[in-house]
Amino acid sequence: MADIIKLEPWYEDLGINFVYIKPNQDLPFVGEKRVVILDVVKGINEVKLITEDDLKRLKLHDSSSVHDYDLGFQIEYLKKLKKLGDVYIIGIPFEGDVNYSSIQSIVKKLVAQDMQGS
Repeated sequence: MADIIKLEPWYEDLGINFVYIKPNQDLPFVGEKRVVILDVVKGINEVKLITEDDLKRLKLHDSSSVHDYDLGFQIEYLKKLKKLGDVYIIGIPFEGDVNYSSIQSIVKKLVAQDMQGS
């Protein structure tokens, strides 16, 4: 997390703001047309852009209590209610080293898409 905080000024120059969310906290971006989430992901070995098609294939575990409503569940729920637009996750490996230039490349690509209106 500390390394990501160091990158914030770079992202702010692109008009990107960070919103820190605690585990199981409700997502604060209901109604947004486009959301990019930076989160750790188990099962990947390198920084990866996870698209909507990838999100559909994510394994959602059975929820047995209110505390089990994780990010995947909230995204799926808000999408079904049509209260959330396009969602992208910049997945950071749960273990191992993080290639921060890969994060920057993905962010630049997403910003360029926004500027082109796609």
